[in-house]
Amino acid sequence: MPGFTVAIVGRPNVGKSTLFNRLLEQRKAIVDDESGVTRDRQYGIAEWCGKSFNVIDTGGFVSKSDDVFEREIRKQVKIAIDEANLILFVCDTTTGITGQDEDMADLLRRTVKPVLLVVNKVDNSERALYATEFYALGFPNTFQISSISGSGSGELLDEVISHIKEDIEPIETDKDGNPLAKFAIIGQPNAGKSTLLNALTNEERTIVSEIAGTTRDTIHMHYKLFGKEFILIDTAGIRKKKNVHEDLEFYSVIRAIKAMDEADVCMLLIDANVGVTAQDVSIFSLATRKGKGVVIIVNKWDLIKKETNTARDYEKELKEKIAPFTDVPVIFISASEKFRIFQAMEKALEVFENRTRRVTTSVLNDIMLKEIERYPPPFSRGHAVKIKFVSMVPTAVPSFAFFANFPDAVKEPYKNFLENKIRSNFNFSGVPVRIFIRKK
Repeated sequence: MPGFTVAIVGRPNVGKSTLFNRLLEQRKAIVDDESGVTRDRQYGIAEWCGKSFNVIDTGGFVSKSDDVFEREIRKQVKIAIDEANLILFVCDTTTGITGQDEDMADLLRRTVKPVLLVVNKVDNSERALYATEFYALGFPNTFQISSISGSGSGELLDEVISHIKEDIEPIETDKDGNPLAKFAIIGQPNAGKSTLLNALTNEERTIVSEIAGTTRDTIHMHYKLFGKEFILIDTAGIRKKKNVHEDLEFYSVIRAIKAMDEADVCMLLIDANVGVTAQDVSIFSLATRKGKGVVIIVNKWDLIKKETNTARDYEKELKEKIAPFTDVPVIFISASEKFRIFQAMEKALEVFENRTRRVTTSVLNDIMLKEIERYPPPFSRGHAVKIKFVSMVPTAVPSFAFFANFPDAVKEPYKNFLENKIRSNFNFSGVPVRIFIRKK
């Protein structure tokens, strides 16, 4: 199921972030500064038994609090519950059931989403006995784990992936039978995503409003104009006014994650007046980890006061923020004025072609082995590291396997060198490239 999302919820200090790190084995964060409030939201990709899914960690849920920080977290938790496919409700066996746990349980009983009760910090037989108290909360799927040691996490993950159904959807093709490219338009609230979509289709297909967050539900649109044909994925729909005050940044992250799962290329829309935020960088990094092509589109360029090198300097500063992966096309547009919007789509189609490009083994070896000969890998414990053969792996993401006599001796700096040489000899602009070193 594309975009299967798991939300981790619970009161403060029960070990939600520890469980998050256990599931992902990597920490990802979004920082969003607002007057008087600092929030750290984490999300990433977990994998178990060949199935991957998105994981979103939320702040500690405190009901009936007037604290501005805790009030914002309550909104985040409710959004996560609303958007997730499955919820992990984390409790702490060392404290027993608290009033906050009961309030959280009350909230979760109102959802139709599957809820797994996770009793954390169960690392000895005495605590396992105490953990039985939590069956009183009434959730049939209860798991006793220790996030720090990993005890019980395997059984929990087995249950999580049992909810991921493989939906086989018909693949849309062009007149020649080739799969159509899928482009996801993602970005901050009010960056102009709906305006861009309306400008491209020349129709008022989505609601455009000065209120950030007017757009809500992900839709697919078949685009066929000017000899171009592809699928546009946009979070477009009417949002009820009573919901406008939700935490829009957090909301946009969840929608972007779901949209990019289905896409081949992500079009990251940036407001020229705001620039690249920490959240944009986090979403960009997640898209590259998922192996998606990326085009960065700087919107509202007509509102920027320009000098001789304004665009060049803006692009340089932008790429410094998204480093180290900087081989990404940047297009400056105005969606409202329909300025360069079709060039942006042509660039997205180019990135799609780059993502599907295949290099023959003979051409790859002719070029890369000469590059390696000119700049061989460093010696390892007195032994010369030899790379004698390279091939392109048949995967959706451009991946290359280099066969060496001492594969473990080839470290990250040399892998970066190999990637740079592949990029300089073949056009993989906008696409993440993966390098594997295997035993000869």
